[in-house]
Amino acid sequence: MDLILLLKAAVMGVVEGLTEFLPISSTGHLILAGALLGFDDDKAKVFDIAIQTGAILAVIIVYWQKISSTVRALPRSADAQRFALNVFIAFVPAVILGLLFGKAIKANLFTPEVVASTFIIGGFIILWAERRPASKVRIHEVEDMRGRDALKVGLVQCLAMIPGTSRSGATIIGGMLLGLSRKVAAEFSFFLAIPTLIGAGGYSLYKERGLLSMADLPLFGVGMLVSFVSAWLCIRWLLKFIASNDFVGFAYYRIAFGLVVLATAWTGSVQWVA
Repeated sequence: MDLILLLKAAVMGVVEGLTEFLPISSTGHLILAGALLGFDDDKAKVFDIAIQTGAILAVIIVYWQKISSTVRALPRSADAQRFALNVFIAFVPAVILGLLFGKAIKANLFTPEVVASTFIIGGFIILWAERRPASKVRIHEVEDMRGRDALKVGLVQCLAMIPGTSRSGATIIGGMLLGLSRKVAAEFSFFLAIPTLIGAGGYSLYKERGLLSMADLPLFGVGMLVSFVSAWLCIRWLLKFIASNDFVGFAYYRIAFGLVVLATAWTGSVQWVA
């Protein structure tokens, strides 16, 4: 295996791990990094989705106690059953809409204008969400969520199918706008990411299996490992960050990155394609 290619895989793993759970769109950053590295062919696009599995493993490790205790309590605990059901309810809309409209979205919406617009609009939405009064918060613990709350977050997550929106950004900020505290919105976003990203990664690998061979295992292995480590560090940092900070800084970053998308598209330095 080419060492340069493995180094590129490691860099992409860092980008995935550091951006997957922040409200800044991992997909947009992976496209930009891949273009700059010359790592943007069809196999690279499958790689970008597959290494999300490493980031998800980080969520499972960080929340292992919560996940394992919930699984053990499922047969007898109403709270555990409600929590698991909420994650499932929130997961379903993305599956349905993804299967129905995924190809059309990739074919028609993955343009520099759409990506830049969603980055910038998302930034202003974050600024608006953070300026709402704290009295609007009605859910302070993830266990207090009900099915209707989970469904609303799941529907908001579907906005992330629009390139540049950010899955974590849609679920965290959307959750906050729906009455979840910043902590609850972030935690539920992490839990919802487990079935969503594992499903997306598995489906992509199956659908594009003809592009892959056993020789690609080191490439994907490096990407997943580095994605796991960087995501683990990012999640632990984010949980501490949101305890005493808001997302305003990410809003300004999104606006600036949207301008970068436009600049790279206009100069032709990045090919913003699906």
